[in-house]
Amino acid sequence: MPSTEEIRVWDPFVRVFHWSLVVLFAIAYLTGDEESRLHIWIGYAILALLAARIVWGFVGTRHARFRDFVFPPRVILGYALAMVTMRARRYLGHNPLGGAMVVTLLVCLSLTGITGYLLLPGEASSPDQIAAATLAPIAMARANGRDEHNRDDDGLLKELHEALADLTVILVLLHIAGVLASSLVHRENLVRSMITGRKRAGPD
Repeated sequence: MPSTEEIRVWDPFVRVFHWSLVVLFAIAYLTGDEESRLHIWIGYAILALLAARIVWGFVGTRHARFRDFVFPPRVILGYALAMVTMRARRYLGHNPLGGAMVVTLLVCLSLTGITGYLLLPGEASSPDQIAAATLAPIAMARANGRDEHNRDDDGLLKELHEALADLTVILVLLHIAGVLASSLVHRENLVRSMITGRKRAGPD
């Protein structure tokens, strides 16, 4: 019978990062077609969160560090096969599939934010200039000194930005499915764990 004793696994930074990113990405995705000041500022906030999380992945607490949840491909594949038979090993931190998803989301969100930044008008390249630049239509801000080739490049960059955002949504849905499946297999509420920071003690 599983132990009822709980121990601290997720530190406050990891939990605040996780839920802040959930809220900010949802707002950014819903405001993506508006090219609004809000969308731009949220993009900056997401990039700042990602940068902080990457640093925390090297200097943070045990289960927040990359070395705790980055596994070789054979281990990830083995864990995926074990999940199918509902015999996957339980991990206190991220399991191999969860760890792979964390890294994939960090990369995908970073690329989404970077491509969004590259789409900003030249005069809005720094945060203190965004408010003024976004009051004018984006097309007018770019019209001066841009040729047809540059406009085509911007179109491709915008398509890439939107495709990365859509890919992130797909990854989020897969992440949710994985959390639910792992919660079922190991009989624990992983969503609650990311809120309280605590998980059932047991073999890791």
